Amino acid sequence: MLTSITDGILCCLTGKTTSLVLPLESSEPSDGFEFVEVKPGRVLRVRHIKPERQRVDTEKQDAGKNKTTADCDGNRDASVRDTIDADTGTSVHCKRKITVYRNGQLVIENLGDVLHSEILQCQDGDLEPCSTVEVELADYKEMPSSPDPNPVPPVPLPAGEQKPAPPPRRRRRKPKRTVLIDSTQVISSCKGTHSDVALFFVHGVGGSLDIWSSQLEFFSRLGYEVIAPDLAGHGASTAPQIAAAYTFYALAEDLRAIFKRYARKRNILIGHSYGVSFCTFLAHEYPDLVHKVVMINGGGPTALEPSLCSIFQLPSCVLHCLSPCLAWSFLKAGFARQGAKEKQLLKQGNAFNVSPFVLRAMMSGQYWPEGDEVYHAELTVPILLVHGMCDKFVPMEEDQRMAEILLFAFLKVIEEGSHMVMMECPDTVNTLLHEFFLWEPDMSRKGEADHTVSVCDTVNTLKIKKPVDK
Repeated sequence: MLTSITDGILCCLTGKTTSLVLPLESSEPSDGFEFVEVKPGRVLRVRHIKPERQRVDTEKQDAGKNKTTADCDGNRDASVRDTIDADTGTSVHCKRKITVYRNGQLVIENLGDVLHSEILQCQDGDLEPCSTVEVELADYKEMPSSPDPNPVPPVPLPAGEQKPAPPPRRRRRKPKRTVLIDSTQVISSCKGTHSDVALFFVHGVGGSLDIWSSQLEFFSRLGYEVIAPDLAGHGASTAPQIAAAYTFYALAEDLRAIFKRYARKRNILIGHSYGVSFCTFLAHEYPDLVHKVVMINGGGPTALEPSLCSIFQLPSCVLHCLSPCLAWSFLKAGFARQGAKEKQLLKQGNAFNVSPFVLRAMMSGQYWPEGDEVYHAELTVPILLVHGMCDKFVPMEEDQRMAEILLFAFLKVIEEGSHMVMMECPDTVNTLLHEFFLWEPDMSRKGEADHTVSVCDTVNTLKIKKPVDK
């Protein structure tokens, strides 16, 4: 604490930041780590793990010229079986009408197929699904344009009572903006044996790709190709000393370059906190390449705007003095418990390890006016929402509102998880994600959605038993 205050005073006197984010020394420097220059002088560290089957397939293709015809036919048959398995899927009609009125009211009419949400029944560990709560969009009904041919006669009032005043006449409102979506989405099961599937993991403010260590190990062992970058100024990526390098648009372009470099035919985006906004951006920009999205404690479907009264608007040197307090506050708000295990995760997992300058620039650069409710309502990919019940950064109501706005969304609540739920409950989160990746919609009840104007999503609470720290 004393060292931090001394460094902060020197920072104020010299006008320089004493702690810069430099590349971290990795215990496994060659275990899938790559450094990608997205712009001149702007280098991001990326962990890219290719499954062993792809390496074997590549070696077989290189040596196939010297093999017999029978061996080539066998390899070709296996490749055809893989392709057929990967190309199967369910076609879903996505049709909705989004109307925005001048008073700010948003009306969404879902006119296409509805995905029933009896999915993702997690069976890993001691999980007990609680009662189901339905979250529905506001039901919008138009006023009749012609009088009823068989009107009901009015009921006579008792003597001495006055006739109530008629309700005010509603004027026909003119919409400010109308968005029509009419497309067909093919949703299929994404297995680790499919060579056209890639998983992208995006962290939030103050974190690094290390927060996904449990997920990267789990899914890479299942055969998935996984990609996890460090945002600029985080982890082992370069940290430009200019605030403009950390705006939402600058970071989004970085991730666009990473996505275009590693994308496959079917890509699944997994974002946490601020990283959810970048996943939403990529899903909106590349609807044909993004197959599914997972949003972990991402908040509501609102446009981003930095707060002018936030503590992160203080000078960097002051934030440096307050860094121990900020780290302790993050531990209390980001984890459901503050035991030795959580402290170790915070330190070794780089859950909150960023310089004061980068932290201040990241919080001030969260300006994204396009990312409003209409922007989110235009997404047509299936989305899994994961929320930690003890999260003090993101209220439950925000994720519920997100589930209402999205077309195909399923909200799962982990009772003993908090903001860093993927680090606190890795087994539960991994199981949820894997079931979502393998899920394919059942359109056997497709006829029920012909006249549906609202979508229902299930909110499940998952209870887990955690060992008590000794």
